[in-house]
Amino acid sequence: MEGSILVISAPSGAGKSTLIQRLLAADPRLRFSISYTTRPPRPGEVHGKDYHFISHEDFLRLRDSGGLVEWVEQFGYFYGTGVEWVRRTIAGGADALLDLEPRGARAIKALFPAALLIFILPPSLEELERRLRLRGGLSLRELAQRLEQGREELRQACHYDYLVVNEDLATAETELKAIITAARLRSSISWPHLAPRFQV
Repeated sequence: MEGSILVISAPSGAGKSTLIQRLLAADPRLRFSISYTTRPPRPGEVHGKDYHFISHEDFLRLRDSGGLVEWVEQFGYFYGTGVEWVRRTIAGGADALLDLEPRGARAIKALFPAALLIFILPPSLEELERRLRLRGGLSLRELAQRLEQGREELRQACHYDYLVVNEDLATAETELKAIITAARLRSSISWPHLAPRFQV
């Protein structure tokens, strides 16, 4: 049975990374996409686990050869998703989970129309700003940039298949798990596997 493609987007500070970590820990059928990036590793990040860290030149070669299903430039660095990884993952029956910004999500949907797009929202813009400030380590300029980018991304939320408001982490996790279950029960996914039982 072919797997599903699940794309999760959210503005910085909405709690996306924590929710994704919880989903991956609870569901062995999920496979998380490891993006290519030209950004240097942060302390503690591991090549091949957190990102595939490659040079600017190698990224452009991969992009220009058709090896990326989507790519984006953010804060001066390139990020992209390998197309062959997505195809291999779903062909093997696992579900591909991708963490992408809205432009990347649209690119995935264009190439894989059955992909489900999920947007995680903060309870409010005020709460988003509060969470970003609590993180620390951001200059006022960086904070303003992230908030402006967050507002722009929130304008794209209406184009997604599902919206999850992360006001309470446990509730948001439950809602995401329900979406994943529903994705696996779609007839286009499950019927090719079930039909032989009924000789249809």
